[in-house]
Amino acid sequence: MGELVTERLGESLDAIERRDGSLARAVAEGDDEVNERYLRLEDRCVDLFALQQPVAGDLRFVTASFKIITDLERIGDLAVNLADYLRTATETLSPEVQLDAIGEAARGLLERSLAACETEDAAACRAVAADDDEVDALCQRASESVTRDLIAGSDGDGWEVERVLDDVSRVLLTVRDLERIADHAVNIAARTLYMIENDPELLY
Repeated sequence: MGELVTERLGESLDAIERRDGSLARAVAEGDDEVNERYLRLEDRCVDLFALQQPVAGDLRFVTASFKIITDLERIGDLAVNLADYLRTATETLSPEVQLDAIGEAARGLLERSLAACETEDAAACRAVAADDDEVDALCQRASESVTRDLIAGSDGDGWEVERVLDDVSRVLLTVRDLERIADHAVNIAARTLYMIENDPELLY
């Protein structure tokens, strides 16, 4: 499921970078596959709780898995959101804002958190959480850049207010969703650390 969600996110980011409407449409149409995998895994977790009554490390594993697949399903939804913003845009999504850099940083955190989960690497989990600050800073700068451009453009002659506001709204939503993807990646790292070491350090 992690590989599938990472692939969907990558396709969504590629669609934004290349302004590829057909790829964006494919991302949206592929969301059902992510949801189906989520539901199958959710059923397995519930069955383990009900039938096996896991304790100690096994209980942490099942609980963490249940939370991780929920984060992955949400990332899949956010990837669809990103694709939808592109599909409804009539103009380029503010090319001066480095959406590609934010997207790659968020995807990097996701890949690293999944690798930490697979290898049960506690140090890598903590590193993912620490590096989330970089994504937050990129998002903050992007939002400030868009706001400054909006203020500067308000004095121009013949400014198409509605079109510009739509563009700004899409950019801000894109930045917000990329930041949320990074946050979900941190959640995966936090659940993994709890699973490995019974350490709730990153859960708060």
